[in-house]
Amino acid sequence: MAMFGLFGGRPTASDAAVEAAALRSDRFRQEREGDWTRLETIVAKMESGRIRRLSDADVLALPELYRTVASSLSVARETSLDAATLAYLEGLVQRAWFQVYGPRVTLWGWLRRFFGGEWSRSVRMLWPELGAALALMVAGTVVGWLLVAGDQDWYFSLVPTDFLDVRVPGATRQALRATLFDSSTHDGLSIFATYLFSHNAGIAILCFALGFAFGVPPLLLLVQNTATLGAMLWLFHSKGLTYDFVGWLSIHGTTELFAILIAGAAGLHVGRSMAFPGKRSVIEAAAEAGQRAAVVMAGVVLMLVCAGLLEGLGRQLIQSTPTRYTIGYGMLAFWLVYFFAFRRNPQGSETA
Repeated sequence: MAMFGLFGGRPTASDAAVEAAALRSDRFRQEREGDWTRLETIVAKMESGRIRRLSDADVLALPELYRTVASSLSVARETSLDAATLAYLEGLVQRAWFQVYGPRVTLWGWLRRFFGGEWSRSVRMLWPELGAALALMVAGTVVGWLLVAGDQDWYFSLVPTDFLDVRVPGATRQALRATLFDSSTHDGLSIFATYLFSHNAGIAILCFALGFAFGVPPLLLLVQNTATLGAMLWLFHSKGLTYDFVGWLSIHGTTELFAILIAGAAGLHVGRSMAFPGKRSVIEAAAEAGQRAAVVMAGVVLMLVCAGLLEGLGRQLIQSTPTRYTIGYGMLAFWLVYFFAFRRNPQGSETA
């Protein structure tokens, strides 16, 4: 009996089921195909960059058409329609989702907006926290200096022992100067420079990441990190090498310390927003502050990469202290001009 159904004989139950499913799929498609076609046309124009050719009615209909087609896909899955219809609807819904909810700018557009004012504007909006972070860093440096000046044992508590080499209290002036200029010490300087960069990059990230604890950890990290700097400043100053040491540190230090300053301010901003949310809930305040701080930290990462390049190349190869100062403070001037004199907003209009 089955042979009749296969070769033109009397239809079988399975043939009837297949025919019914096909009719149901055709009817389902015919009833909704108009919306699918219209949505596909709109999406195709948007994907090809012809958004301006869309009519106002198409733009307004896009969200509703997307929901209608997504509903059709859901029904098609539940009723087990044919595979071709399911594949078509899945592809169309995915394409439409990117146009309705996906990113509105290209990578190049985002970079242009970011460097064209969004980053600098976000940093300027942290000016109270920047002032507080700067005061803490200066205070930490002074505290580190005074502690070691009062008791040299503090030096070994503030400066990591794995990288002390000859940079310890009691070292001769010649030994300390050799760490700044002697070409035979480049390998040791590279290790020490790599440590400083890794350490300071970690401090910058932690200053931001721990800001949610009402800003307390960033305060401590900023003071602790600059206390190390203060201790080393005291050591080289005690041998009359302050000018040369600051020059040696400046090539990358102006960029790296500025990055730490901004990261600390971002962490303080999140903590302050949570501690004093105003009329907003704590979650709302933290979310708003976090979005602004995230933009700032994206730039901080770029600053740290820049500092790493300056540290890996400039500081080890340039032996002239005046040249080191020129590069270091030239970079500082660049950052100051970009953040505080560059007032163009992301859309291209001037801000106050």
